[in-house]
Amino acid sequence: MYRKPTLILVSVLLGIAAAAADEITPAEAQLESLMAEYWDYVLAENPLAATRAGLKEYNDRMPSVTPADQARRLAAEQRFLARSRDLGRDSMSVTGQANAEVFEWVLEDSIGAYELNLSRIPFNTFSGFFMRALSASNGVRMESAADYEQYIARLADIPRYFDENLANMETGEATGFVLPRIVIDGVLPTLRAQLKDDPTASSFYAPFESMNSRVSADDQERLRAKAEQVIAERVMPAFARVADFLENEYDASTTLGAEQLDGGKPYYAFQIRRYTTIRDLGADEIHEIGLAEVERIKGEMLEIIDELGFEGGFEAFGEFLRTDPQFYAETAEELLKEAAYTAKRIDYKMPGFFGLLPRQSYGVIPVPEEIAPNYTTGAYYGAPLDGDVGGAYWVNTYALDQRPLYELPALTLHEAVPGHHHQNAIAAEMVGVPEFRKDLYFSAFGEGWALYTEKLGIEMDIYRTPYEHFGRLSYEMWRACRLVIDTGIHSKGWTREQAMAFLADNTSLSAGNVRAEVDRYISWPGQALAYKLGELRIWAMRRKAEETLGERFDLREFHDVLLRNGALPIAMLEAVVERYIDERLSAG
Repeated sequence: MYRKPTLILVSVLLGIAAAAADEITPAEAQLESLMAEYWDYVLAENPLAATRAGLKEYNDRMPSVTPADQARRLAAEQRFLARSRDLGRDSMSVTGQANAEVFEWVLEDSIGAYELNLSRIPFNTFSGFFMRALSASNGVRMESAADYEQYIARLADIPRYFDENLANMETGEATGFVLPRIVIDGVLPTLRAQLKDDPTASSFYAPFESMNSRVSADDQERLRAKAEQVIAERVMPAFARVADFLENEYDASTTLGAEQLDGGKPYYAFQIRRYTTIRDLGADEIHEIGLAEVERIKGEMLEIIDELGFEGGFEAFGEFLRTDPQFYAETAEELLKEAAYTAKRIDYKMPGFFGLLPRQSYGVIPVPEEIAPNYTTGAYYGAPLDGDVGGAYWVNTYALDQRPLYELPALTLHEAVPGHHHQNAIAAEMVGVPEFRKDLYFSAFGEGWALYTEKLGIEMDIYRTPYEHFGRLSYEMWRACRLVIDTGIHSKGWTREQAMAFLADNTSLSAGNVRAEVDRYISWPGQALAYKLGELRIWAMRRKAEETLGERFDLREFHDVLLRNGALPIAMLEAVVERYIDERLSAG
């Protein structure tokens, strides 16, 4: 189980120089070797992660997820954990002790997932095995004919990968661990959208539309023909097989809650720990925190309605926001341009709030058409540091009447800067840390930080109108509602209609977004809790630093302290801030 680190264990995380190589203890040298061995293991077991890390060696395959593979991984990770615990941490430098804390957290979490056999539910409305297949080309640098051949081989491996996931779902059927029917209905359009009459219209064919000039004309012609054949004869039939299985064969659950599944209570408790990285926090307590936050935020929203002189109350104001054309773009290009302009306004303000700025750039692009109908409002996707493109701030341009412009500032702060792009790019550019830490993502840290930056946008002077301020509050309310709805559905027996009504009654989210969000919470227990709980902890850290340090508090320095160590569990982040406060006080 995870152990809360002491302050000394995380002093290195404040940027203190690591001990020189000749001062590293034998135990720490063994840990470094063990972590390097683990990283090689991760890359070999997850070809898509290897691609993101810039390795070409595994670009010809998809992951393997058979029961034998999972049993082998469980045993391997148990051995990694036992070896780490046997190293004698007391003899390590603070660098080694801190790395060991993170390393063991990651292993314990992964082992817990294998022990619960979570592969029986291998997707949700937001991510999963077929979404990973749709990202098969992400990070693949295609510079030679051999690179294209590898990518085609990866496409040809998709049917095997899909069949293994379907077999795991059949095990889920046999053991009473299945997805609700509403989740299945939600993903079917995405699956069916991959079935094209012309394989060159598939997103899988995109790398062949404009091929690298280093590839000869003859090879280009041959590779294009081969790609068409594989997409038509292997990839699209694989998607059709998954869709047919889900629609006609899968024995989906008639209930919604995680705790209603066989073994559901330990499953939901694990999900809460996994996504919040907070120990001993149960569903009942989270539900009450959510209700209190909803009440507080509702009061601030009503103040804005009064400020605008709007007559009709909260519900009428929400309907006004959802239906008045002034708040909506008329074209996808207009929405993207507004998002891009908002992003550049924020970029301009970044140096005043952060001392550490990443080298990697980012761009604004639309959510791919084939997944947009059932996708969230926006997202962020990182990129390899040596890739051909930067990070991607995705904006959903489907159903423009569901994408209000007054929400764009909060969305952009969250997904781009200072939110996900800023934090992820800094983590990727860290030096002197084990490679596995550069690829880490803890939801409470990542999503908590991104939600924190939405409110930070007030100090950055990003919100220009009362409507944009209301949009930010609506987003904050949305995340507070998640605490109530996620626990309501998965622990208290709430219905889908009850959850949708609660979200619609307390936010200005459009009907389409309300539906998509609730279905996401149904399909992904616990994940939605990370945002608000993480944000509340980060604000508590900031308030403590401000109150303790007084005039010595530096906001830019505080932000850099939070981010420059990459992703951390909340307990370790709190210890980092405690150490920062102590050292600033000692410095006088």
